[in-house]
Amino acid sequence: MSAEKQLFFEDFPLGARLEFGHYPVTKDEVIAFASAFDPQPFHLDEAAASRSLLGGLAASGWHTCAIGMRLICDGFLNITDGRGAPGIDEVKWLKPVRPGMILSMQAEVIGARVSQSRPSIGIVQFRLTLRDQTGTNVMVQENAIMIGRRGGKRQAHPHVKRESATPFLPFDDAGIIPPYHEMQIGQRIVLGSMSFTEQSVIDFARLYDPQDFHLDHEAAASGPFGALAASGWHTAACWMRLFVDTVKRSGTAVQSGPSPGFTNLRWLKPVYAGDTITYDTRATEKRMTSRPGWALVKAKNSGVNQHGAAVFEFESVSFWKVT
Repeated sequence: MSAEKQLFFEDFPLGARLEFGHYPVTKDEVIAFASAFDPQPFHLDEAAASRSLLGGLAASGWHTCAIGMRLICDGFLNITDGRGAPGIDEVKWLKPVRPGMILSMQAEVIGARVSQSRPSIGIVQFRLTLRDQTGTNVMVQENAIMIGRRGGKRQAHPHVKRESATPFLPFDDAGIIPPYHEMQIGQRIVLGSMSFTEQSVIDFARLYDPQDFHLDHEAAASGPFGALAASGWHTAACWMRLFVDTVKRSGTAVQSGPSPGFTNLRWLKPVYAGDTITYDTRATEKRMTSRPGWALVKAKNSGVNQHGAAVFEFESVSFWKVT
C-alpha cells in the first residue's frame, strides 16, 4: 500500500511554499460528518443554521481540519517520509466553510531543524492556509511534522504492551455541564468514553487521513507507532462528539455555540485500534462578550486511555448562550 517516498526533510527548506488541492465541499458530506462527530443544529439543518451565529449551514471546524489533513496527504505527505505529528500549535477558523466551496491549501515552511534526540529525522514547522475558490482564507493552522532525513535509518516505535490490569474508569457515568452562571473554573466534567474499533479507525482514515499507519496492519507494524493507530483528527473529533452529547444531556439552559479555533493540541500517545478513551473538559476562563446574550468560555480538554495514560489534550474557546 505504501507510496514510494520521494520527499525527505531536506526537501522542506525554510521559506518553501507548496500550493495544492481541489476539494469540493458538499452538503451531504457536511451533514454526514456532523451527524457522526459534531451534531449541532448549525451543522445539520439549514433552517436552524440560518438563525445561528454562523448565518447558514456550515461545516464543523473539526471537519474543516480533517479536510485540510486530506489535502496535505494528497498534496505531499503520502510521498514524504512522514513520521507523524506531535500536535497542533494553533488553528483559527476564519470563515464558515459552506457547501459549494472548493478548498485548496498553501503550506509554508516557517521552521526546520534536525531532532537532537533522533538525528535521523527532522522537524518541519508549517503554516497551513486553507482557502476557498475565491482565494479567501477560511482557516489557518500551525504545526510541526516529523519527517525522515534522506538516507536516515527508519526506526519503528515498539508497540505499547497490552496491559491486563483493570481498565481505568475515572467515573461510572459521564457528567453534565452547568449553565454559564453556575460554571466553576477548574471543575472537571467527564464527557464519556469512546471505543476505537479497527473498522472505525480505518473508515475515518480512508476519508481524511490516508496514511499507511492508519490504514494497514502490516504497514503500521513497521511505521512510527508500531501498530494500527487512529488519526489524531479522529481522536479529536470523538472528543467533540461526546462534548456535544454532554451539552444536550445537560438541559435547555446549556447551549454552546461556534468556536473561533483552538490552541496547544497535543497527541501525547498513539490511540490504537481497540483502545477506549475517556474524555473530559475543565473551564479555565469565562467572560461576557459585546454580543448580547453570548459569553466566551475557555477550557482545557483531555483524554486518557483505558490504562489511565493521557493520550490527548487541547485548549478551546467557544461561545456560550447566556440565559
